[in-house]
Amino acid sequence: MSKLTKSAKIVRGRKALTVKVKTSKYKKASSNRWLERQLNDPYVAESKRLGYRSRAAFKLIQLDEKYKFLGKGKTIVDLGCAPGGWTQVAVERNKGQGQVVGIDILETTPIAGATLICQDFTTDDAPEKLKALLNGPADIVMSDMAANTTGHQQTDHLRTIGLVEMAYEFAKEVLAQGGIFIAKVFQGGAEGNLLADMKKNFAKVSHHKPDASRQGSPETYVVAQGFRGCNN
Repeated sequence: MSKLTKSAKIVRGRKALTVKVKTSKYKKASSNRWLERQLNDPYVAESKRLGYRSRAAFKLIQLDEKYKFLGKGKTIVDLGCAPGGWTQVAVERNKGQGQVVGIDILETTPIAGATLICQDFTTDDAPEKLKALLNGPADIVMSDMAANTTGHQQTDHLRTIGLVEMAYEFAKEVLAQGGIFIAKVFQGGAEGNLLADMKKNFAKVSHHKPDASRQGSPETYVVAQGFRGCNN
């Protein structure tokens, strides 16, 4: 198991009462388990305490604690931004400078300091709309997109890899030299051909599962650092 980051230690260290959900003949057992998990999830509680829209904000915080890519004045593209947790963190770390642009098929409540588009990233004109909003090359392209799950692990993995490939092609078009690309993938990581291309175009490529990712979740993140700019 990888070493815990600062935020993981803080969240794990907070004491909370264990909440039990009463069973009801009107609720499915799976619904009760989901609600009980939410009520007892320290990351859910901490995200609410800090005003983040989702516990996913801590995934980005912990990725940044490990790889140190966020910072003042960055140009950042957030693919699959709803409900806005990653965007909030990106805006905070930009400290009033730089630019954050996000897109999601779902409507995202506006976030001060970010420009958000409600559109499916896979539609033909979506990448061009994002490019038109950017003031220059991006420092970071990050994607928390995932296809709707089917329950079949291999199918879900392949469908999500399809989104990663689209995000990666976009990243190669907009990233500045030295830029970083981060994307969610399911267990098994990035596919061989995709990973090989990343290693060709980036100085370092690795996979990491933040502590804020639930233990039973198959998700992990591919982190490609140091874009060589060969396709720009």
